Amino acid sequence: MALPDFLHLYRELIATPSISSLDPKLSQSNHAVIEHLASWCEELGFACEIKPLSTDADKFNLIAKRGHGSGGLMLAGHTDTVPFDQGRWSMDPFTLSERDNKLFGLGSIDMKGFFAFVLNAIAELDASKQQQPLLILATADEETTMAGAQEVAKYPDLKPARCVIGEPTDMTPVFTHKGHMTSAIRIVGKSGHSSDPERGINAIEVMHLVIQKLLVLKEDLKNKYSIEHFAIPYPTLNLGHIHGGDNANRICGCCELQLDMRPLPGLSIVELQAMLLAATQDITARYPGCVEVIDMHDPIPAFAGTTDSALVQLAQKISQQPAIAVNYCTEAPFIQQLGCETIVMGPGSINQAHQPDEFLAMDRIAPSQRIIKELIQQSCW
Repeated sequence: MALPDFLHLYRELIATPSISSLDPKLSQSNHAVIEHLASWCEELGFACEIKPLSTDADKFNLIAKRGHGSGGLMLAGHTDTVPFDQGRWSMDPFTLSERDNKLFGLGSIDMKGFFAFVLNAIAELDASKQQQPLLILATADEETTMAGAQEVAKYPDLKPARCVIGEPTDMTPVFTHKGHMTSAIRIVGKSGHSSDPERGINAIEVMHLVIQKLLVLKEDLKNKYSIEHFAIPYPTLNLGHIHGGDNANRICGCCELQLDMRPLPGLSIVELQAMLLAATQDITARYPGCVEVIDMHDPIPAFAGTTDSALVQLAQKISQQPAIAVNYCTEAPFIQQLGCETIVMGPGSINQAHQPDEFLAMDRIAPSQRIIKELIQQSCW
């Protein structure tokens, strides 16, 4: 059986739901997507290995390889998508829809569609002339915990020389990006009747003191750390979600604040966690046992690459675009632990990621396909 054409590949990927979410009611297995990819890879002569995650037996990674030994090029992407709001989509998110010279669908650019580009490009190359190993990596749960990529970093026999992660950059090479840490600060006070405030500890009032300290930390991060490559050159701290209390006439017994921090390369997760704890230290001493700082998921370190690596130089030459730094994060810091030169570079615009009516502009298909095909040729042929 011959490999299906590009649009058929795209259509099948979009039609196969693979949502990942920290809410178990929304989270789905990615096994069907992995099975599709493995079947198509086998048609192209790849040996495939499907690995369930040690943390979740319903989630899977795929490693497909054609060629022997170490080295070569690995093309990597995640198979999951974010959840979607049905009321904000104007069409079925699981049906690839063409309109206004755009291809719409959940995962069209973030990032199941990347696999259609990769498979189509490989199918157009003469396999008999391949000189270096060629690998395809498909991971699970990038949109939540990055558990798939974290397990990949521990695979002892996976040793490509280069890796391209196909997140949507409109085929502009990304050589570095910030990390991501989501934390919760929980204040557990003592509830009571509002008519006698001294008989309780108002968690909202204590949180007010915490927020004051966090705003000082926010400014310290902005003033003390900077890397000019980034459009936002400093680490960021965002107070994203707060809730507490249950009634106006009760002293609030519990209040929780969720915040997002984005460290620069060179600022480690351990340092950032220490800064957060230090910001709450005085308040913890004042209210013993009331303040708790919690990581809401495993923090993602920053990705630190360089513009002088051979892969970055090649990607810049082929794409005719200078390599850039971006503020969002990807699986790159985990893949990089394999010892390979790593870049982030894929079709579609990041502006469409996590948006209703996510789409790929069809006029970008041919130039994106050309770049991906040439990257493969220059690395493996």
